Amino acid sequence: MSIKRRSFCSALILASRASAARQAIGAAAAPRRRFSLDYGWRFLAADEEAAQSPAFDAGKWRVVDLPHDWSIEGRRDPASPMGGAGGFFPAGVGWYRKSFRAPAGWRGKRVTVEFEGVYMNATVYLNGQELGTHPYGYTTFFYELTPHLNFGDNNLLAVRVDQSKQPNSRCYSGSGIYRHVWLDVTEALHVARWGVFARTARLSAERARVVLSVRVVNESGAGRAVKLRSRLYSPGGAQAALAETSGALGPGESADFELEMAVAQPAIWSPESPQLYRAVIGVFSEDRLLDEVGTLFGIRTIEWSAERGLLLNGRPIKLAGGCIHHDNGPLGAAAFDRAEQRRVELLKAAGFNALRTAHNPPSPAFLEACDRLGMLVVEEAFDAWQRPKKAHDYSTVFRQWWRRDLEAMVLRDRNHPSVIMWSIGNEIPERGEAAGAQTAKLLADYVRSLDPTRPVTAALNNVPEWTRTDDFFAALDVGGYNYNLERHAEDHRRVPSRIMMAAESFPAAAYEYRRMVADFPYIIGDFVWTAMDYLGEAGIGRSYLRDPADSSKELAMGSNALYPWHGSDCGDLDICGFRKAASHYRNLVWGRGEKLYLGVRRPAPEGKQLHVTRWGVWPIEESWTWPGMEGKPLEAEVYSRCALVRLYLNDKLIGEQAASEATRFKAVFSVPYAPGVLRAVGLEGGKPVAEAELRTAGPPVGLRLSPDRTTLRADGQDLAFITVTAVDKEERLYPLADDPVSFQVSGPGAIAGVGSADMRSEEPYHARERRLFQGKALVIIRTTRTPGTIVLAAGAPGLRTATVRLRSQPAVGAAPL
Repeated sequence: MSIKRRSFCSALILASRASAARQAIGAAAAPRRRFSLDYGWRFLAADEEAAQSPAFDAGKWRVVDLPHDWSIEGRRDPASPMGGAGGFFPAGVGWYRKSFRAPAGWRGKRVTVEFEGVYMNATVYLNGQELGTHPYGYTTFFYELTPHLNFGDNNLLAVRVDQSKQPNSRCYSGSGIYRHVWLDVTEALHVARWGVFARTARLSAERARVVLSVRVVNESGAGRAVKLRSRLYSPGGAQAALAETSGALGPGESADFELEMAVAQPAIWSPESPQLYRAVIGVFSEDRLLDEVGTLFGIRTIEWSAERGLLLNGRPIKLAGGCIHHDNGPLGAAAFDRAEQRRVELLKAAGFNALRTAHNPPSPAFLEACDRLGMLVVEEAFDAWQRPKKAHDYSTVFRQWWRRDLEAMVLRDRNHPSVIMWSIGNEIPERGEAAGAQTAKLLADYVRSLDPTRPVTAALNNVPEWTRTDDFFAALDVGGYNYNLERHAEDHRRVPSRIMMAAESFPAAAYEYRRMVADFPYIIGDFVWTAMDYLGEAGIGRSYLRDPADSSKELAMGSNALYPWHGSDCGDLDICGFRKAASHYRNLVWGRGEKLYLGVRRPAPEGKQLHVTRWGVWPIEESWTWPGMEGKPLEAEVYSRCALVRLYLNDKLIGEQAASEATRFKAVFSVPYAPGVLRAVGLEGGKPVAEAELRTAGPPVGLRLSPDRTTLRADGQDLAFITVTAVDKEERLYPLADDPVSFQVSGPGAIAGVGSADMRSEEPYHARERRLFQGKALVIIRTTRTPGTIVLAAGAPGLRTATVRLRSQPAVGAAPL
């Protein structure tokens, strides 16, 4: 049954799930309670018969807090069944068990557990009763616990995670309950999970009008009169409006209550101004408040056409995009909120305005960060449909699960203002066949039935006869091209209504793809592969040395023969979040803020040749410290948007070149190496407007610790990312340092991970030491739930020890069970 009711008010409610919605709203007596189940799980990285039973003794199992990825904790092995595609990490089967008390006051209510993501094949039990198995490792799922709860007593939640069938992914997946787990307690009459959806009907600077739908469920045995009341709060926190509507629900029925709303002078969400409203929706029956949900939302519209391209809030926008995988580098797949937010912060600072979540739905925390920070998102569902890429990938369950997994993605995330497009697949093997086109239409139509407000895309590549993809593309609103966008003119002549974007592009083609995007309205953006390095697909973007006479074929990406390579090395940012030269070049090409960058091409040793894969770029180092190269020529690269650049060595002019659009914003100088200062100056109209310099560093004398934040929350979840640097007596980075650094922590904190940008290192990420790479490393500190001062000390033989103090303050959030 579907009942629709309308009311009018001077407010816009575009509901979007955000971190505020995770917490119980209002006073402790609020009818809906939300609890974190992240803490105090017993874990075993092995299979155990009857481990779901409350009588099973798990006292010797390790205690872990979520999010948790057991693969990142292990050592890599060239014989790992994950292989190079998975970064040679361990997998297998793991068990999780958690006890919690269900108060007697919960009788008569509905109690539900929500898993944001478990990789993979998660079978869930409550008090020994099997609730079900969820195969896909990237979609959120939930089970009602009510029928099997022991009210007024303890209860056992057990989860068996089966990652044993390998290979099942083309990149690092992680293993375990790697996202948050929640427990919700509601009355029988309540707002359905993901039951709030808003659509903007009209938008101008003076006025906005939207339609808000709220699905209410009556799981009681009696009919109920229902009233909905919504309070709207502005980005500044003031109450903006109040709306009400009413209806009736029979026993076991659900209904969509529809409200049409208007707001004057709306604060419009955009990447430049990510304004967020907050709505609190109450459900009443007989004047009693039975449910209350709070959401953050943004006001914005999306339109698309081949003639005008992509319009955000009525204005054309080009997507300066990058693809990302889901891992957080040294943390593995663990989706800590702070790690997800930091990733978005770094990528936005590097110049990206859009990200593609290749090739799966991301964590809620990631999208919440994109909402707050103003990052556009193309959210992708699958890397395979019916035909496999790997023996045990999603194709094994596609027919049974595609509909439920699309619902989990779209219904969960359709109110995030950051999400502007849905992708139903990536490089699907059946892409050039009639069956593939039929499946594409089936999936795309279903997505539109869940959310008609956004375009649907998919990514295609390497089809021998491209005309055979026309039916597949016809099912989409935007055609995604992986590395094949050069054929856009031919396809546009044949199908002039097709909107196109580079869903993936080679890093070295930044200029060429930017020009295509800029010159043609039907091409709406470019997503480089990739925005940030990731685990798995070992060595896809590597550079390596070989003899000039060596004519052997290059090893394929992810090849098992590439060990100890275990990560991509093709990102604009490395796995620790440090920017590479390619990031600065892309920023300049797209005109996203930078004016000048100076780096030096890494020279090959005498008698060797340096080779770079198709996904790589020539390694450029931001260094003028090259001992042993005195008097030998080095190539300095200057990226600039200035009309002219000059290069100086120790204040002596080396040369002058144009470095603008005509030269693809790049100038290359040959410079005989001599220690000192290499300086680039950008000029406009003959006057200096930008400058960059590199100074030769002396021998290292100590370490420096640079935290991204010094004030943290004592919630057991917050993180500090601390850069470790070897410095000379002038506090300059010494880029040749590769010293092993050991770490000690005192106070209420622990090391969550360590790492460097070296994708060939065999060191573990879960450790208390790390060798510097190019003079740097990263250590990540995790808080406990006890406030206090955390002190990190870093030491290396022969170098001055460094310390840093972090303050962990009491936290307010969802109550843990």
